[in-house]
Amino acid sequence: MNLTHFNLASAAEAQHSIDHCVALPDWAAGLVDARPFSSLDALWLKADALAQAWDEAALNQALSAHPRIGERAPGTGKEAELSSREQGQVNPADTALAQALRAGNAAYEQRFGRVFLIRAKDRSGEQILAELRRRLLNDAQQEQREALQQLREITLLRLKETFR
Repeated sequence: MNLTHFNLASAAEAQHSIDHCVALPDWAAGLVDARPFSSLDALWLKADALAQAWDEAALNQALSAHPRIGERAPGTGKEAELSSREQGQVNPADTALAQALRAGNAAYEQRFGRVFLIRAKDRSGEQILAELRRRLLNDAQQEQREALQQLREITLLRLKETFR
């Protein structure tokens, strides 16, 4: 996708081209409605501004499309493909790491009631596990802020990859 095509595409086509970035159709619709963009920087700024408005309800809705860290996303869609690629540094053959991530995921879900979310791209499995353990020490409000920030990073990263 390039910016000119995005700007000139029908609303449905433009939205479809960015739906895989996050499971929040209102965010994608907001970007589509804000067209045309004069530059990719203008697109990034608008995307980030829209993401800053996300709250706990948006986080929970978006998490419906995210697998547990260390697990592969179900399905064959673009979202599943991206999640698998982003978690590529988590070696499923490392049984000690896999067990630690499973235990951490379970503890996180019990404590916060949702799937642990982290921008996995460019992080090793050990770095992800360390972050999971650190974030288990957060209170509910701090963790919500951190999870929303991770969701924004993942979304903007996917958007930038869409327009490469």
